[in-house]
Amino acid sequence: MFLGAVLFTAGCGPAWRPKQARFEVTGCEAMAGVPAPETWRWSAEAEPVLTPGPAGAWDSVDALNPSVVWVSGVLYNFYSGFDGRAWRTGLATSTDGRRWEKAAAPVLSPAPETWEGDYIAANGSALHNGIQFVYWYQAGRPARIGLARSPDGRQWRKHPTPVLEPGPRGTWDEEAVADPYVIRCGRIYYMYFLGQNRRGLQRLGLARSTDLIQWQKHQSNPLLDTGGPGTFDERGLGEPAVFRAAGEFYMIYTGRDHAENRRLGAARSGDGVRWRRAPLAAPISGDRLWNARVVCDPTVLVWGGRLLMWFGGGDVASPDENLHGRIGLATLALQ
Repeated sequence: MFLGAVLFTAGCGPAWRPKQARFEVTGCEAMAGVPAPETWRWSAEAEPVLTPGPAGAWDSVDALNPSVVWVSGVLYNFYSGFDGRAWRTGLATSTDGRRWEKAAAPVLSPAPETWEGDYIAANGSALHNGIQFVYWYQAGRPARIGLARSPDGRQWRKHPTPVLEPGPRGTWDEEAVADPYVIRCGRIYYMYFLGQNRRGLQRLGLARSTDLIQWQKHQSNPLLDTGGPGTFDERGLGEPAVFRAAGEFYMIYTGRDHAENRRLGAARSGDGVRWRRAPLAAPISGDRLWNARVVCDPTVLVWGGRLLMWFGGGDVASPDENLHGRIGLATLALQ
């Protein structure tokens, strides 16, 4: 889910850029058997694997933004649901990645009396660190990134303040930060995220942390910029999914064109910082009725000898909601 255009305002003035950290992404375990993207041949399920709930349900309008974690033989899908008023985070579990059992109620909702406001506590990135589930999520207006922790994926404790804030006036992420995707490499966590400036330009950046809470943004942000006129990502980038394989880092991300159609693109990097677009422009095309206008929100996992990618899709071109959003599955055989 991209940020809506209402999040930016016009303005002018001198830019002030704070001192930021310079680092490389190191110590990341590689996903075994994943080939270079030139050879990717995704096989997508014809129908979505997770759909909105019935009328009146908390996820009745859109079900998008999957973040899938495998723990003790069970797949946990922390996804975003929209009821026409607010976005919340729900939980669905599965043993095969196709058939999902939803929890009856959302596991995370916005708290209006806090910095989160009443619109969103969703669009997040989940990990299990061997002790607990950790979930970074988007909330607030302007959008910021929060943190919640859970022993079981159902009962969550939120950190009281945002853990990643927009940059100061004049920076590339001055208006909002969103779309976190976190990978763990040894003791260090690396977060790829969307930043938006006052003109509504959305690009991708990187931050790192050793304690889940304090994050250092990279000096070279933004790391990946929009494409040229006529490209699938000419209006913005978001929703990165990053993994290491075959000696490099790979990113699958969402791009917006001038008509708000969205498709997935790929990029590669030797160090997790300097990225170049991969020749494969769109790992999954919108070739089904249910995802004819939007393919977005990737999350990836190597499981059962395959690289699995769950993704969002919709048949309405919109940057944020009311897409008839559903979640699909694509696989890449590794053997």
